[in-house]
Amino acid sequence: MGQSAREEPKWRRRAESRPDEILDAALVTFEKDGFDAARVEDVAKKAKLSKAGVYLYFDSKDAILRGLIEREVAPVARNLRAVAEAGMDDPAGALQRVAAAFTALVNDKRKLAVPRIVLSVAARYPDIAQYYRENVLEQGLSAIVALIEAGVAKGVFRPCDPGIAARMLFGPIFVHGLYTHFLHGDPGPLSPAERVKAHTDILLKGLLASR
Repeated sequence: MGQSAREEPKWRRRAESRPDEILDAALVTFEKDGFDAARVEDVAKKAKLSKAGVYLYFDSKDAILRGLIEREVAPVARNLRAVAEAGMDDPAGALQRVAAAFTALVNDKRKLAVPRIVLSVAARYPDIAQYYRENVLEQGLSAIVALIEAGVAKGVFRPCDPGIAARMLFGPIFVHGLYTHFLHGDPGPLSPAERVKAHTDILLKGLLASR
């Protein structure tokens, strides 16, 4: 019997999986050798492809890193935005859920690998820094700003600068991640869930309007 009409040819399935195979190989290579020292041919060898095979999907090493940002981290930013946008009727609860989701990211070693690479090269590759800022950081921040603005408009939060408040939500979580996962510091006695609760309790005491 011939191949089922519904079954895709193996070569097509294989070709469609190649970008992810290249990105998987790049993540390992960039972490092992550093982004500056890593070569496209190193990524190709790890992915069991020719250098030309990599260039069919990514036209430069920078494009590979942008692909990693888009695959590994940008979806997290979009998820934070979705959580914030879905929580406009309960701004305080939504801030707690956003903080929990961001903490989960900070504790996910695979997801942290890409931010670690970006931070290591941002000063030398401003285009990469800009791409990460626009597609990750600003996506999350703008959604939280809108959420805090909605909370102020509803009288749930006291009048404040929403941009500063949004950074106060993300900043301590990010710094804790830097301290523990980048600098290998002691994470302290609290579990991630306990840290989220302590952080949001303090933040909301400053944000909530007097009743």
